[in-house]
Formats: sequence, C-alpha cells, structure tokens
Amino acid sequence: MARKKEIDKKKILDAAYKLAIRSGMESLTARNIAKAVHCSTQPIYLEFENMGDLHNQVLEKISNELKSKTLQQSFTGEPLIDLDLSYIYFAKDHMGLFRAMFVDSKFGTDMISDTLMELGLMKFKEQYGNDSFDEEHLRHIIVSNWISATGIAALQLNQMVNLSQEQIITVLKSQLDDAIANDRLKVEMGE
Repeated sequence: MARKKEIDKKKILDAAYKLAIRSGMESLTARNIAKAVHCSTQPIYLEFENMGDLHNQVLEKISNELKSKTLQQSFTGEPLIDLDLSYIYFAKDHMGLFRAMFVDSKFGTDMISDTLMELGLMKFKEQYGNDSFDEEHLRHIIVSNWISATGIAALQLNQMVNLSQEQIITVLKSQLDDAIANDRLKVEMGE
C-alpha cells in the first residue's frame, strides 16, 4: 500500500500565505515555511518549481483574497470610498505585507497593481457610472485616488497623522471630486 503524502502543495501554500499575511513577503523563505509546516524544506521543492513559483502562487492567493474579501468591505455605501477605506485598514492590519507590496515594491508589483486598478475601475463605475469619462481620464482618477489612499495609509502607519474615519472620508472625497473635475495627471503635448 502506498504511503499517503502528509505534506501537500495546499498545506505548504496555506502556511506560506499565513506567514506572508502575518510577517510580510520577505518572510517567505524555504526554512521559515518548513518551520511553519513542521517539515523539512524537501516537500517545498518537490511541490513547487522553485521559490519564485511559490512566491507567485502566494501573491495570486493574496490578490484573490483582496478582490473577493479584504477590499470588499462596506463602510459608507459608496463603493470607491469603501474600497479606499478597506485598503487603508488592510494596511493597518497587515503592516508588513502592505509595506512589502506597496511601499518597498519588492514583491508582486504588477499583479497587485493590476488587481487594485481593476477593483478601482469596477468600484468607480458602480458609484458613478462610466458614460462621461474616456478610458485615460478614468484611469487617472483611479491612480489619483490610489495615491491619496496610499498616502493616508502610510502616514497613519508611521503615526505621522491620526485621522478619524470621517476625516479620511472627507479627504478622499475631496481628492476624488478634484480628480473627476480636473485630469491633473494628463500631460498635454509640448508641456
């Protein structure tokens, strides 16, 4: 009778995901993951092509979690503002991971930025519709909004400001109103 595999890919991926959420992407070493799974590093290298493959699968799992749950909280009933608040609270609750992904830009920049752009566009269209905006202006609105939310999150994390949720909402709405009225990211030819 064949022996049942005790350490499978799912168990390793789940442990790596939890480790990344708790301690950031930099904590994803074969040794740390093996310790979390209570095994040697051998099963990790048997189940994944290499550590880059494991990192990518963890990032994909994080991206899916952001899309389906973490960034889907409701605070105000305004989808884009709720996305921003979810993002800011994610930063507070998962400081190491937030810094690795959004401040230090060490891991998964493209995958995570694509996820956030996709969510931002979806939430904007839910809140405002998309009839009167060209694609470039729409993307600029989302980027401007993302800059504001990331700035607030970073300032809060570093304890440089302590804003109430109401103050955060006011700042976000002001920025959003300005981005909608004025495409400040548009660069005119010859300027």
